[in-house]
Amino acid sequence: MNNPTMTETPTQNPGTSALNTAVQIREQFAQERAKGLRIKDAAEALGLSEGAVIAAHGGEHERALKALPLRAEWLTILLGLEVCGTVMALTRNESTVHEKDGIYQNVSATGPVGLAFSREIDLRLFFMHWHAGFAVTEASANGNRPAMHSLQFYDASGRAVHKIFAREATDMAAWNALIERFAEPAAGYVFREAAAKPAPKADSEIDVPALTQAWSAMKDTHEFFEMLRKHGAERQQAFSLVPEYCQRLEGDAVTRLLGDAAVDGVSIMVFVGSSGCIQIHTGPVSNIQPMDGANGVRWINVLDKGFNLHLRTDMIDKVWVVQKPTSDGVVTSVEAFDAAGNNMAMFFGERKPGQPELQSWRDLVAGLPRLSAATEAA
Repeated sequence: MNNPTMTETPTQNPGTSALNTAVQIREQFAQERAKGLRIKDAAEALGLSEGAVIAAHGGEHERALKALPLRAEWLTILLGLEVCGTVMALTRNESTVHEKDGIYQNVSATGPVGLAFSREIDLRLFFMHWHAGFAVTEASANGNRPAMHSLQFYDASGRAVHKIFAREATDMAAWNALIERFAEPAAGYVFREAAAKPAPKADSEIDVPALTQAWSAMKDTHEFFEMLRKHGAERQQAFSLVPEYCQRLEGDAVTRLLGDAAVDGVSIMVFVGSSGCIQIHTGPVSNIQPMDGANGVRWINVLDKGFNLHLRTDMIDKVWVVQKPTSDGVVTSVEAFDAAGNNMAMFFGERKPGQPELQSWRDLVAGLPRLSAATEAA
């Protein structure tokens, strides 16, 4: 899917070939966008990564979408966003899109790991996976709406790690000044195929008693990833090997969870991650809307003021309820995965460190339908 960009194709006349290739990409992309496809889907229809298509829109041309490469100073760019005021943060993976309106505040990093922390914009940032960035402007197809302005960041394979969109309330003078400060037209970002994920160890290679003991001894949920790494267990593999703390749920559990949270007024946390960012919503949800699309595509949507979630329920393969011991008591999550084993989204009850999780969240999760043993074994 992630074919080389024009700068990766060896030719006798790289300048001419690159120009022709970029022109072709822009022309074909415009045709796909005219069909109503989103940018990511239009890129995939061309057999290219989204990052490669965005890169092809740099320089001078007459197409509606224009991209200006940015210097690879990701933390400093994010620090500069606070003066722009309200924007929309977007993080997505193959199945799920998470959108939050707010102001980028309290941005910091220790080495390649950073965060932005406020009630509205809550991010965990993994800059080692941020490879390319662009300021993107796209004029509306019919001219009846203002152009969309965004900052878009991609990993080395051309998959989006994070995007930031200007809103009506955004200070566009500050936004444009930020872009001018970090513009790097000659950046020449190149994208390559993503490496295949290593196969997980066989269950027989995992020391299950040691894994279970380590799980039981957890004091903080943040210990979980390191525990899996230490014991060489893939996430869902660990879930199945330690049934004391994990149970499978029915496939419609995410839809049920969001609907019940809205009806009961339970304040929840919704985590959606890309390779370079985890974006978090904390608070209630209210406007839950299913939507059916073409070719069997089905969505469950949260359409609230300041927070939108779009999750493809047709891509759900497994849903788990997972319990993790902590010094504040057990913390319960609901985690959805696609057929490739990728995490789609994780859900928690609203909780702050030092506090037990909400009883209303525990009650909500207890009411979600468990997968029967016979169905799970099938």
